Amino acid sequence: MTGIVVGVDGSPHSQDALDWAFAESALRHVPLTVLAVAPAPGSIWGITGALPASEETMGKVRHAAQEMVDKAVARDGQAVTVRTVSGVPADELIKAAEDADLLVVGARGSGGFARLVMGSVSSQVAQHAHCPVVVVPGGQAR
Repeated sequence: MTGIVVGVDGSPHSQDALDWAFAESALRHVPLTVLAVAPAPGSIWGITGALPASEETMGKVRHAAQEMVDKAVARDGQAVTVRTVSGVPADELIKAAEDADLLVVGARGSGGFARLVMGSVSSQVAQHAHCPVVVVPGGQAR
């Protein structure tokens, strides 16, 4: 998939990342794919992502992502693809952006440890993605 992939999780930081990605995709005239990952629960052996997220969780994540995108589309009038998957967020973002021109994430997501400068997902994708990564700090979208 070429173009820009942006990860959203419903947090204010991911809204900033979405806004930045919308502006960048319009500037570059490339497609935008919004990826929402329903975190898969760990198995009894402690392997995260071994079990798929429940349909209820997938539905909530899909709905939250679609609401964020609908607001941005109404404001910017741009076409966008929304995908929802189940798995480990960093792994799924890296996988989705294998052929992308750019991967965009927020500095921190909906997880804890609010004092961290960069969240664990953004840190992992910045280190392991196969394309350039933009980590959008909070309040920096426009």
